[in-house]
Amino acid sequence: MRSLGLVDEWPVDNVATAVVGRDGQVLGSRGDQGRLFPLASVTKLLTSYAVLIAVEEGAVELDEPAGPEGSTIRHLLAHASGLAMSEDKIQAKPGTKRIYSNTGFDALAEAVQQASGIPFNAYLAEAVFAPLSMNDSTLKGSPAHAGVSTCADLSRFAAELLEPALVSRQLFQEATTVVFPGLNGVLPGFGHQKPNDWGLGFSLRDHKSPHWTGRRNSPETFGHFGQSGTFLWADPHAGIATVALTDRAFGEWAAEAWPVFSDAVLEETSSAAGA
Repeated sequence: MRSLGLVDEWPVDNVATAVVGRDGQVLGSRGDQGRLFPLASVTKLLTSYAVLIAVEEGAVELDEPAGPEGSTIRHLLAHASGLAMSEDKIQAKPGTKRIYSNTGFDALAEAVQQASGIPFNAYLAEAVFAPLSMNDSTLKGSPAHAGVSTCADLSRFAAELLEPALVSRQLFQEATTVVFPGLNGVLPGFGHQKPNDWGLGFSLRDHKSPHWTGRRNSPETFGHFGQSGTFLWADPHAGIATVALTDRAFGEWAAEAWPVFSDAVLEETSSAAGA
């Protein structure tokens, strides 16, 4: 894919990227697909998926209490528990504001760990990594941001997001649509969003502007980006998902380059589909 050549212009030392089709095939890739990168908050996608599997297995329920008083698993996944970003401090009543919270994801992992009797990193490995053959992926620390993976492994996960097999269609649809609609909040790196729509662990494209995905991305696009210079989005309308991993922290360079890159990928794949 010619569009992937744009990453050669990014001001990074190392980059790996891949585009995945609905059938799970890698349509194009660039860079070392086996290189390990710290994922930062892209980790939240993996953690969220493990929690959804725990829901499917009956270990936890979306509406059971978790986190601060009045909060549930659902609130924690949707960044609506009221917990602060990085400390165990309550900043709002559950369900009233979208406060992006790493602390909330720590609480999620604790809830699954207590319910399953399995350390969360082991549960994640058994529930997500093993069935998807993500053999090089690990979680060594916070379930909010301490994942390490490769572009090859995340391409397998991206294929799962396009055609889910580990969770039911019904639950996946719920996870990738707006939870607690209308909540305002800050999208890290892109400022205040009204509304700041979120799914069950999935950041939703919706009609946010500015955004880290492209103008060509459909409103149904979901995924996450990380402060370590990483992102994964899946666009069910286009039928593709894209992974990009770098070794430079997110900043102005990424906010400018990523949407251009995403638009180029979508333009090329849509042109190919119409050929």
